[in-house]
Amino acid sequence: MDINGASAIVTGGASGIGAAAARQLAAKGAIVVVADLQADKGEALAQEIGGVFARVDVTDTDQIKAAVNAAAEIAPLRAVVNSAGIGWAQRTIGRDGEFDSAADLAAFTKVIAINLIGTFDVVRLAATVMSRNEPDADGCRGAIVNLASVAAFDGQIGQASYSASKGGVVGMTLPVARDLSASGIRLNTVAPGLIDTPIYGEGPESDAFKANLGANVLFPKRLGVPDELASMVVECITNSYLNAEVIRVDGGIRMPPK
Repeated sequence: MDINGASAIVTGGASGIGAAAARQLAAKGAIVVVADLQADKGEALAQEIGGVFARVDVTDTDQIKAAVNAAAEIAPLRAVVNSAGIGWAQRTIGRDGEFDSAADLAAFTKVIAINLIGTFDVVRLAATVMSRNEPDADGCRGAIVNLASVAAFDGQIGQASYSASKGGVVGMTLPVARDLSASGIRLNTVAPGLIDTPIYGEGPESDAFKANLGANVLFPKRLGVPDELASMVVECITNSYLNAEVIRVDGGIRMPPK
């Protein structure tokens, strides 16, 4: 699928995997809407790649609609990447047998709201706009890529909320792809492993921590870099025969319990 001259939206596009995907989509000729809460980073990236910034909280349907409409006004919206998400870790119950020390239900709900419901909300709204596009030679009107995580399959101790949210993204891949096929829209999911993003911090202690994490990867024994994930995201968008798939990009790691 050719995205040259089309518009694209990347949620969580101001940093990490989202930013790498935005740069690679722009390199393919797409005009990228960087949708994020980080205005300073998002605006700087948009200026760098010739795109636009849109402040988007993926739990706010009106903000998503505004970003989708803004993209469609620039050019036909043919590519969407859902990279916005948060992490959270807490054991399901405490050690003292008291209700108050059990997992924070509000935190669990927030993770689900952003990572799963927010992703679906972007999909349903963006796909609605994509369905108005003229189809290409394959009948394709657009392509969507959702970001999950290896935690969807190998959730560690304390990762109930995060794994549930990403497992939901994996689980809805096939049924949503089936739904959207009638409109000529493809949907795939990419599940990253341990990726070197700003979440790990900087400096000698951070480097030592990341090296230790990387030692658990099957091969190569290091953390992945955002561009390695972004290249798969772009492949999912541009490869017209890739649909309804969940692809792990993780160096072969299978996460231990902790």
